[in-house]
Amino acid sequence: MGADSGLGTGPGPAVPWRKVLWERQPFPDNYVDHRFLEELRRNEGLRQYRYWAVVREAGLVAQQISCVALFLTLWLYMEQGLLSPSTLLWSGLLCALLGYGFYQALGPQGDSDSQQRTRWSDLQSASIFLSFTFGFSPVLRTLTESVSTDTVYAMTALMLLAHLVSFPYAQPSPPGSLSLNAALFASVCLASRLPGDHRASRGLNSSSPSSLHTFTMLCWALLVFALWPCLRQRLRECAPQGFGCVCLLMGLSGVGGLGSIWPGGAVLLAAVLGAVTLLCPLLLIRLQSDKDNIHGPWDEAEIREDLARFLR
Repeated sequence: MGADSGLGTGPGPAVPWRKVLWERQPFPDNYVDHRFLEELRRNEGLRQYRYWAVVREAGLVAQQISCVALFLTLWLYMEQGLLSPSTLLWSGLLCALLGYGFYQALGPQGDSDSQQRTRWSDLQSASIFLSFTFGFSPVLRTLTESVSTDTVYAMTALMLLAHLVSFPYAQPSPPGSLSLNAALFASVCLASRLPGDHRASRGLNSSSPSSLHTFTMLCWALLVFALWPCLRQRLRECAPQGFGCVCLLMGLSGVGGLGSIWPGGAVLLAAVLGAVTLLCPLLLIRLQSDKDNIHGPWDEAEIREDLARFLR
């Protein structure tokens, strides 16, 4: 009776509590003493953000949205017959040559032989891509022929959204495979609804123009969504002072190009760019003061030992 009653009473002050599991102690399993919260740590490793630094980083997201707007603007011009695919193709070739020269000029000046080999491999890759794309353009333009136009536009919007979400903004050179594939799929969907297909449905022979439309859209998709991020990343690394001007120029180009053919879309794009570039960083700074992460002895144990020797 005395032993049973003794179990219900707490231990005396002479028995200290230790935070160990391998030793039996006269305490309940959920017992803690007053020292338990002494190891409490709040917001460990918290990074303090500055507004204009966050605005500068948000410019990458705004630039990618502007790239999507510019690509849609080119498609609208072709869809309404205001711009021929041949003109757009030659202008794309000129932009590619100027961008490649600018990319090489910003790069490190190393061995001339290695640079010559790199340029030769780049030329081979570009030739292979252009040859395969031009050869498969008649096939690509008919992939969504049996799909309704509303479904094609819905798939295009979904793919462009997937491109923006999955784009590797932290290291955009080269773009991720998911974001690039989504952008190319969206370009194929849009190319299948260009005027060449409508003329073909009325019995006119427009196989070549429609294939050229598809080839032009894929080439510009590669320029806008694959090559431009590489040049932009090198410009950001080598000339950070001019990177803000490039972001501003891209935003104005996207709004101005879209406004020339769809004013309502330009207003919506300007509102989105303003919210992403100015409002979202301000919201992040304001919400940072409400952050409250706690760490302490209740956290799971972290194994910091190098386990590579056990895998040999």
